Amino acid sequence: MKALRLLRTVERTVLVALFLSMVTLYTGSVITREIGGSFASRFAWIEEAVRIMNLFLVFLALGLALERGKHVGITTLRDRLPPAALKAVQRLIDIAGIGFCLYVAWLAVGLVQFVLRSGQSSPTLGVPMGVIYMAPVAGFLLLALRYALSLFGIIDRFAAQEEQA
Repeated sequence: MKALRLLRTVERTVLVALFLSMVTLYTGSVITREIGGSFASRFAWIEEAVRIMNLFLVFLALGLALERGKHVGITTLRDRLPPAALKAVQRLIDIAGIGFCLYVAWLAVGLVQFVLRSGQSSPTLGVPMGVIYMAPVAGFLLLALRYALSLFGIIDRFAAQEEQA
């Protein structure tokens, strides 16, 4: 549980830092464009940086969102099941979620390798594009971890959904 608490803290810290950086950079970019004149062209990289940060923000938040019951789910059938069948369906959902997330992460790793071999880099920042494609790898691995924690009863993501209903 200590490791999970540390992971949550690190995830939240990274997400908040990313979001605040995005807001600060974009605000600075807008102000520079308004009052900077030709000086503003030096800050063209900000929009690309914010776009990349947004990708990481979305993908890195997947696991926390699942754990807190924030993912969209159709609960009409699930709410009508008896407790034993409900538990089986929840386990099946978690197993399918783990399988899907690991498969997508595996595909994303292949994409990262392909893009890194191509030598592509982002236009204004010069960041290798393969680094940008690491966002889905990290996000889906974190999501698979949350599904696994739910499967083994370490977290109860379904209770989080019921509290909000």
